[in-house]
Amino acid sequence: MKHLEGKVALVTGATRGIGKGIAISLGEAGAIVYITGRSLDKYTTSNGISGSLEETRAAVEEVGGVCIPVPVDHSNDEEVRSLFDRLQDEQQGQLDLLVNNVFSGVQALSDAQGKPFWDFEPSLWDSCNNVGLRSHYVASVFAARMMSKRNSGLICTISSWGGLSYIFGAAYGAGKSGCDRLAADMAVELKPYNIASLSLWPGIVGTEQISRLTSQMNENNATQEKNSLIAERYNWETPLLTGRVIAALAADSNVMRRTGRVQIVAELAQHYKLVDQNGDRPVSLRSLRFLIPYALPVLRKYTWLIPDLKVPWLLLLLTTLKSPQI
Repeated sequence: MKHLEGKVALVTGATRGIGKGIAISLGEAGAIVYITGRSLDKYTTSNGISGSLEETRAAVEEVGGVCIPVPVDHSNDEEVRSLFDRLQDEQQGQLDLLVNNVFSGVQALSDAQGKPFWDFEPSLWDSCNNVGLRSHYVASVFAARMMSKRNSGLICTISSWGGLSYIFGAAYGAGKSGCDRLAADMAVELKPYNIASLSLWPGIVGTEQISRLTSQMNENNATQEKNSLIAERYNWETPLLTGRVIAALAADSNVMRRTGRVQIVAELAQHYKLVDQNGDRPVSLRSLRFLIPYALPVLRKYTWLIPDLKVPWLLLLLTTLKSPQI
């Protein structure tokens, strides 16, 4: 359904992964989608993961969408400023949706996996949070200047359960907790202008990077790795699900009731009656149907027997989740 026809959206960091899936879903919904990334043409990372803005544009156009790729280095504030100047000129000041997704810390986190933070230079913080938390703030500044003049808009900041529980290390967790707080505090100041700001937690998303890690784990004979959430593709989501949820939020006339809060993608998918690319709907990260089989891997084949009851947020805040073995 083209329920976003006539809307203008910007997705940062959309050459691959969640950003690419979000761009496709927004195009599918009829929005004009601007996307950013470092490379217009095909680019392969040091670990062999490829992607490009042109490939994402082709994927958006394949589902009938309109996509405008803009090469941007989000560590350069002037390039970001130029991006929003272009949006201002080409769309007559209209920007309905900003998705803060860009993140450059994947390789640094992969290199640091399994080691304490003090084994690395302090620059690990910058690798995780410069093109990440900081760039989300910068993009939001420019987006809010446009949106506030029209008294409408939505800013979605992609975060993760790492904002609540230990996952990939101290620098990552602090950054994601910062993303959640950034979205909440921006919401306070944006509310008088009818602009919603919220933080989104996808689940375990089968991006190109995670899919490669899964293959590596399955080639490894270590029992611990074979029982991990990633190796088993346990309760996986595709990047398209996050995109479909954001498209539904952007079309929701009552989205302001969610402003300032953390939202879990699977719970919003259930609320909006959305399904993933394969027709499935994963359960929430705070559902007993996820948590019990996570703690007891032997039950993962019998998840249908476990009620889909959500653990209250207050309880999660008091206890936090055990560090996932991913």
